[in-house]
Amino acid sequence: MEGLSVVGFVFGMLGLVAFVRLEKLTKELKAKGILDEDYKEE
Repeated sequence: MEGLSVVGFVFGMLGLVAFVRLEKLTKELKAKGILDEDYKEE
């Protein structure tokens, strides 16, 4: 049963890393002018 909790923890961490990278990418694209400054994620 603890194996299942480890798998859940790993997927949770991967989700957190993906979210942070997405935020960084969005900020960089706004700075380069590719995305509008008022871009809002849905």
